[in-house]
Amino acid sequence: MFLSPVARPCEEVVGVSDGQSSAQAPAAAGTPVGRPLLSLALASMMDEVHAHSGAVYLLAADQPVLEMAVMAGLPRAFAAPWERVGTNAPIPVADAARERELVWVGGEEEMARRYPRIAVVLPYPFALAAVPIATETAVYGAVFVTWPGGHPAELSDREREHLVAACGRLAVRLERAAEIGVPPHVESDLLASPLVGGMAGTLGTVEAARMVSRLPYGLVSLDLHGRIGFVNAAAAELLNVPVSRLLGTQLWASVPWLNDPVYEDRYRAALLSQHTSSFVALRPPGEWLSFRLYPSTTGLSVRITRSRAVSEMNQAAPPSDGRPSRLVTMSQVLDLASALTEAVGVQDVVQLVADEIAPAVGSQALVLLGSRANRLRVLGHRGYRDPHVVERFDGSPLSEPMPGTQVLRTGVPAFFESREQLERPYPARIATPDGFAAWAYLPLIAQGRPVGTCVLSYAEPHVFPTEERAVMTSLAGLIAQALERALLYDAKHRLAHGLQEALLPHSLPALPGIEAAARYVPATQGMDIGGDFYDLVRAQGKAAAVIGDVQGHNVTAAGLMGQVRTAVRAYTAVGQAPEEVMRSTNRLLLDLGAELFASCLYLRLDPAHGRAVMSRAGHPPPLLRRPDGRVRVLDLAGGPLLGVDASAVYPTTEVALAPGSLLVLYTDGLVESPGTDFEEALADLGRDLTDAGDQPLNELADSLVHHRHRTDGEERLDDIALLLLRAIG
Repeated sequence: MFLSPVARPCEEVVGVSDGQSSAQAPAAAGTPVGRPLLSLALASMMDEVHAHSGAVYLLAADQPVLEMAVMAGLPRAFAAPWERVGTNAPIPVADAARERELVWVGGEEEMARRYPRIAVVLPYPFALAAVPIATETAVYGAVFVTWPGGHPAELSDREREHLVAACGRLAVRLERAAEIGVPPHVESDLLASPLVGGMAGTLGTVEAARMVSRLPYGLVSLDLHGRIGFVNAAAAELLNVPVSRLLGTQLWASVPWLNDPVYEDRYRAALLSQHTSSFVALRPPGEWLSFRLYPSTTGLSVRITRSRAVSEMNQAAPPSDGRPSRLVTMSQVLDLASALTEAVGVQDVVQLVADEIAPAVGSQALVLLGSRANRLRVLGHRGYRDPHVVERFDGSPLSEPMPGTQVLRTGVPAFFESREQLERPYPARIATPDGFAAWAYLPLIAQGRPVGTCVLSYAEPHVFPTEERAVMTSLAGLIAQALERALLYDAKHRLAHGLQEALLPHSLPALPGIEAAARYVPATQGMDIGGDFYDLVRAQGKAAAVIGDVQGHNVTAAGLMGQVRTAVRAYTAVGQAPEEVMRSTNRLLLDLGAELFASCLYLRLDPAHGRAVMSRAGHPPPLLRRPDGRVRVLDLAGGPLLGVDASAVYPTTEVALAPGSLLVLYTDGLVESPGTDFEEALADLGRDLTDAGDQPLNELADSLVHHRHRTDGEERLDDIALLLLRAIG
């Protein structure tokens, strides 16, 4: 739980005012007069653990927000999306402050798995630790520090102790500063200045410049912001830009043919990972130059030469065959994230990944794997000529040594650039059943647990650079969130449909003198289930039929529908008259307290005597087609909806039912739709019955349902229940 400090120590940096004597502020825990507290603490902390960048966040006084107060080692632009973060945001500093414990992220793959938002923006190899700034009574903020990609995967005990102790001391100082109301000090971020003293002392600045000018290749020095501080004549000649136009500018801004986000991203990657990197670029009209970047905590040194090997040029150059660059792929990530929010079921997720992800990364096929009861499940696939090569693994034990099960169990991605790489750890019969030549196995992790594996297959051997692996792992995080929702939806959908099927009759009984057919069509909105119901039962030598509609299109409506149908059966079995059946069912709904209403039409059939006795509760009137083909709407007496009025009565109406007569009972979904007049729709239904002639009942039932919703893809806003009853001689 967050406990706000007594007074906000600062907006940017906290320190003791220059106008305040040391006697007035003895509680500043030894902080020198006028010296900034946060910058000194951060610099000391980074030096103790040999981190190369970091930042201090302070908790806002009036809202649950962490604000970046000072950053060191890198430009603030690197962390611009997270200058202000909510305390509940899925960000390491927020987690550290909220949970009051150290958060460790050991590398890019772990970052992509746990914090995909950060990995999408910074897909580089680096390690990060976030530590809360807190005392026993209050949380003041948090600190993060980063190390280059070569840092061990685990934080050492010494580093952990130093970080926790340093943040503890900082929290105490902030607490004391708040108690005495120390005014804030504005402080700049800590960006190291180039260390030229060593060279100057060894060679002298003039001789150093002469030496550099004699080198046969170009040299450029960039500060942490990417600005050029030095450029030799050879570099200016290779870039074909005068030295005067280069100094003080950013390389990719001053050289038109380097004005591509891919090249700027190389500078960001080198600074954050502290790894030497290189790339080639085409200087128009046809000369390729090689750039090698040497990073340090003070900036970058860039060596520029003419590229010698055409094969190396083509391999390292930005894609020129229309395939998207990494930043284009990141843009597609955002599009995918938006599209995945619309995915409902698992097959929607499979199709979206096939349409959006596979083309972006050059994959020709994909499989989504999941698990159930410790066995592998093939959730869906695209791009395989023979589906059997994938589906034969469905049901395999998770303990079986296969790349899909290994990634699903461990949550660690696996990349195989060729068939040979895959066949080394796995048997050939398992490793290469699909005819593809390279694979990426991406764990789908949601809420900290694996929910599946995404397998991307390539027709040709494929190299997976570090940045591509990070982006793909981030994509997997987005897919995992959508897949988890889709799995839950499909499970609920199966449960709901199972409930619906269990509550409706599996078949209609064969009754003397009565031929019957029924149809149920769920709404396409909601969970594709609803409260419409029908039934046909024996009743002391006669037959009873019922059709009704419980308000709603969800599991609650379906469950209540089952109770109503069961109650009608029970009241019929004990011999209650139609009006009594309706009154008893009405009282039941009121006693259940479901706050849902139901319409209902109940009739007692006596085909031997050619009659039917009906009782209606707010339900649409049935239609009767006589043996001569004429159709009329039966005007029945009735009462209010069931579940409204405990004192309601439901009078009955007797209707003649000669042999060959057809009764059509339905729910309002068959005749009602937006913009349609009910009377006109009822007249249309009557004409359909007249035109149908003496069709078999099953064909007639299909025809009526199809005819009323003939537009393919049209959403049904309501369920449809249809019960046809024909008197036979």
